[in-house]
Amino acid sequence: MKSTTAASATKSVIEPIVGRYIHVDILGESCRIYFEEAGQGIPLLCLHTAGSDARQYRHILCDEEITKKFRVIAFDMPWHGKSYPPVGYQNNDYELTTERYVETIRSISAALGLQKPVVMGCSIGGRIVLQLAHAHGEEFRALIGLEGADYQSPWYDTNWLNRSDVHGGEVCAALVSGLVAPQSPSEYRHETLWQYKQSGPGVFKGDLYFYRVDSDLRGKLGGINTEITPLFLLTGEYDFSCKPEDSIRTAESIQGAKVTVMKELGHFPMSENPAQFKKYITPVLDEIAAS
Repeated sequence: MKSTTAASATKSVIEPIVGRYIHVDILGESCRIYFEEAGQGIPLLCLHTAGSDARQYRHILCDEEITKKFRVIAFDMPWHGKSYPPVGYQNNDYELTTERYVETIRSISAALGLQKPVVMGCSIGGRIVLQLAHAHGEEFRALIGLEGADYQSPWYDTNWLNRSDVHGGEVCAALVSGLVAPQSPSEYRHETLWQYKQSGPGVFKGDLYFYRVDSDLRGKLGGINTEITPLFLLTGEYDFSCKPEDSIRTAESIQGAKVTVMKELGHFPMSENPAQFKKYITPVLDEIAAS
């Protein structure tokens, strides 16, 4: 018998995403890492933005057209989302370095037994894929940098982050709110900002240490071979953190790199407007799958 109540009239849906934990050693620290996955085929390892977590990729994880060809895996970095900080975190300030970031990605890939995965990262993730291409390109089938470039001038004041007299989550969300394109649906705009409101104390500031202090890659990307590992850079036209011209400049310095400016998108394309983002990411994934 069918219920006529409004609540029961809503169709129940169980999403295909499966979440689990894996224990990984990263630079001598034992880390309990939460990851979600869906699909089968070519492994596609997804890196979230600074101060956020892997929920940013939920739309890709639920996209049947993508998961028919790709095993999509999105993990929360240590200190982020459902991944705890390492034991003893209370005795140290969190600062993400290039070395730690690269080691995290490679360690998780190895622990999951991924064979030449595709790595797609956004923002700080878009920056680190350039370092992966430079130093470890042969380990990956392809690399996709969303909102990524070799360098961007800081436009923000990190002194507002992790202060006792300021609500950390709200100021983090306020800082990035202007990076969402005006065309992005309100539902997904606020979903994206909610993830920032839930960021742990000092985590966003620690991630930005990597972004503004420890990852200036200008003139350091000569070792990239796109014939071995294709490199794609996709940047939203409304992103003023990583401007389109930053990604274009970076791509022009790397022989064979492909760059696309995404219309009606900002700094968080996969979460702020998944339908618009799919128009741009599908051809890239199809090219990778065909190769």
